[in-house]
Amino acid sequence: MEELSAQENAVLTMIRDNPFAGQQEIADQLGLARSTVAAHVVQLVNKGYILGRGYVLPEPSRMVCIGGAVFDRKYRARQTIIPETSNPVDGARSFGGVARNVAENLALLGTPVSFISIVGEDETGSAMLAHLRERGVDVSQVVTVRERPTAEYAAVLDPAGDLVLGLADMGIFDLFQPGHVDRAWSHLASASLVFADCNLPAETLQHLVIRRQGARFRLAIDAVSTPKVVRLPQDLTGIDLLFMNLDEANALLARHGKPRADDSFQAAEALTRLGVKEAIVTMGPRGVAVASGEAVCHVPAVKAEPVDMTGAGDAMIAATLHRLLVGDETARAARMGALLGALTTETASSVHAELSPRFLEANLHRLAEEKG
Repeated sequence: MEELSAQENAVLTMIRDNPFAGQQEIADQLGLARSTVAAHVVQLVNKGYILGRGYVLPEPSRMVCIGGAVFDRKYRARQTIIPETSNPVDGARSFGGVARNVAENLALLGTPVSFISIVGEDETGSAMLAHLRERGVDVSQVVTVRERPTAEYAAVLDPAGDLVLGLADMGIFDLFQPGHVDRAWSHLASASLVFADCNLPAETLQHLVIRRQGARFRLAIDAVSTPKVVRLPQDLTGIDLLFMNLDEANALLARHGKPRADDSFQAAEALTRLGVKEAIVTMGPRGVAVASGEAVCHVPAVKAEPVDMTGAGDAMIAATLHRLLVGDETARAARMGALLGALTTETASSVHAELSPRFLEANLHRLAEEKG
């Protein structure tokens, strides 16, 4: 976070004491020119210390999630699939998208959270936003367009639950350009922590990473998938925390001409050498590796009886970010992430229907059992 100058601090203190003070009044009390006060106010908005007109102060701890919002369809065949004919299936529909899932999990955990994305001007997009509002997520900055429908993903599974065919209509995300980040900047800059996923176009991600340097928030990003790793900027300086699995990490390392990592510990450490402050590389049932500079530690997985892995990684991210906001260091926060990830695998839903602070607290004993 960029430090404030003495004059900026003085102006901010006066605004906190009296949010209705005019610029001339502030200038007179501080012995400054009004134009100087106006310039400081602009800088305080850009740095996220105030929210613009009216000098509205940001909440002390707030998150913004920016990225994918997807309508998921899943069809599981009742018997061996026969090509070129109709096959009986059991269908399920749900709202998905990494950033969307993370935002919903955070809201259920009690974290003030906003969601920024792009949806079509259609029934699916409207229903998705209504669902998030009901969960307590601020969706005021979501962009609605007519050019493309809300993103959808359809998965055809065999009777064992293995993917036979996946169909993704994600073209709408190409319309989310750097200008949309600029228009929502005061909303982003006022957050304590911003989470983005690589469903965003490469130029939009790069713009976010560059512009956040000088803002007060920390930036976390999730790679989403191996093909989407290429959307990360070449210069990773400005990313405070990067989430990815080992395959995604190796794809990124190869892009930078670095040796392939044999395990997640090597990968996490290698990512920090590319400019990322901290990296979390997941290893499935073997837990996660957390790297901060030269230090790398292991956070074990929490034992579970999985029903469906969908959404588990997003839940892990959400709980980790939730704990970072309350002051935990990253490895400790990732332990809570491991717990919620495990709990989410034990339900067929992408977001656990019973999730709440009380629910998570009631399952803390599973961390103690794993430690023991």
